[in-house]
Amino acid sequence: MELVRFHKLATELTRNQSDTLFVLDEPSVGLHPLDIRTLLEVLQRLGDNGATVIVIEHDLDMIANADYVIDMGPGGGTAGGDIVATGTPGDLAHDPYSVTARYLSHHLHPTKR
Repeated sequence: MELVRFHKLATELTRNQSDTLFVLDEPSVGLHPLDIRTLLEVLQRLGDNGATVIVIEHDLDMIANADYVIDMGPGGGTAGGDIVATGTPGDLAHDPYSVTARYLSHHLHPTKR
């Protein structure tokens, strides 16, 4: 299954993506951390080729590598659905209203506790 997803994305790398929008829902689910690195490289190349890439994600590696984050919350399910924080991962890591910020801050700066 995962190879199929990567193959479909990889075939897009040879095309002009200046007018292409990719929306990916939790693409890292079930992937090994090394495969997430590969996925991040593919997504970066899509962006470099002019595509717009929107990723709905909970994985901190994916969030930390985003250009811009929209953090939804404050909780899940009926407790969520509001925009809690926005900005770069570095900006978000310092937002006092974001639950994600606490975990993202530790992820970005593992020696700071």
